[in-house]
Amino acid sequence: MPELPEVETIRQQLEARVVGASIADAGAHWSDKFAPAIDAVGGEIVGARRRGKYLLFELDHEVPTELVVHLGMTGRLTVHAVDDEPDLDHPHLRAWWRFTDGRLFTFHDIRRFGRIHVVDAGDYGEIPTLDHLGPEPWDPAFTGKALAIFVKRSNRHLKTILLGQRAVAGVGNIYADEALWTARINPATRRLSVDRADRLVEAIRGALQSGLDHGGTTLRDYVDSDGATGANQHELLCYGRSGSPCHRCATELRSRVLDARTTTYCPACQAR
Repeated sequence: MPELPEVETIRQQLEARVVGASIADAGAHWSDKFAPAIDAVGGEIVGARRRGKYLLFELDHEVPTELVVHLGMTGRLTVHAVDDEPDLDHPHLRAWWRFTDGRLFTFHDIRRFGRIHVVDAGDYGEIPTLDHLGPEPWDPAFTGKALAIFVKRSNRHLKTILLGQRAVAGVGNIYADEALWTARINPATRRLSVDRADRLVEAIRGALQSGLDHGGTTLRDYVDSDGATGANQHELLCYGRSGSPCHRCATELRSRVLDARTTTYCPACQAR
C-alpha cells in the first residue's frame, strides 16, 4: 500500500495539473466505495493536500467540500490530455471526472481497495481512519516524549502502534521497518524510553525523507501519476532483506510475522 512518500509524490505531481480545474461531469463504478465521485461535479479544485495516506482535493462548491481519495493498494490517479482520451469502459476504471477544458481525471484501481468520498470541508466523521489520524511526521507535536507516552498507554507491539496511524500519520510497513532498524529498536517491544523515542522520531523522518527524495518505493504495484516507478527500493537498508547481512553488523537479518504483518529486523542490532 502506498505510504506517505508515495502519496505525497503523487500529490505534488497532480497539484499543478488539477488546481484551477472545474469539474463538469463525472462517472463512477456502482460500488459505494467509488460512487461518491459524482458528487464532485460542479466544483472547482482550489487545493490539493495530503493527510497521512489520503489525498484531499479542496472544492469550491456552494458549500466548500473536499474530494477525498485513498489509493488502497493499487489505486492510480491520472490527468489525461484532451487528445489522450482513455477507455471509459476499462475494467479497472473506478471513477472519472471531466474538466471543463476537456481533460479527464481518472482513478484506476485493480484490486478495488481504494476509496472515494466527497465531504464537507474538514468534516471527516464518515471516514474514521482519517478523522482520528495522529500528527504528521514533521509536525512539532510529534515528539519523542509524545510517542513514549502513547506507547506506555498501549499494550501493543511498537511496530503495530506505528502502523495504527494514531501515534503518527503516514507510516506503513516499509518505512516502519526502515526506521526501527535505523533507531536500533526491536519492532516487538512494548516499552520505549524518551531517549529511544527521540531516536525513533528522527529515524522515521529520515526514512520518509529518503522515500520522498527518491520518488517513493516500488516493490510491485506503485507507480506515480505519470506511470513511473519510484527508486527508493534501491535505498532500503532493512525492509525485505531477510536472509541478507545487516549493513551495520553483518548479522543475518530475520523476518517474522508480527500482528499479521511481515517484519524484517536485525536480531543483534535490534535485540530486545
